[in-house]
Amino acid sequence: MKDQIVAAVAAGIPGARIDAAVEGNRAEITVVSETFAGMSRVQKQQAVYACIQRLIADGSLHAVTIRALVPADDT
Repeated sequence: MKDQIVAAVAAGIPGARIDAAVEGNRAEITVVSETFAGMSRVQKQQAVYACIQRLIADGSLHAVTIRALVPADDT
């Protein structure tokens, strides 16, 4: 599942640094990308959700926690 999440986010947000921790059908995803510059917190999360929507729709993922950051915020 982790590889599927990382691949889906990488396809939707090229060049992002992605980390995913998965336990059952729950995931904590951290995405760091310049793509998020100027976006609100909600917009950043929506961008990541759009990448993994298929996994949510088919029931593979049930609960997701997202940290979406620009590189300057990743400290």
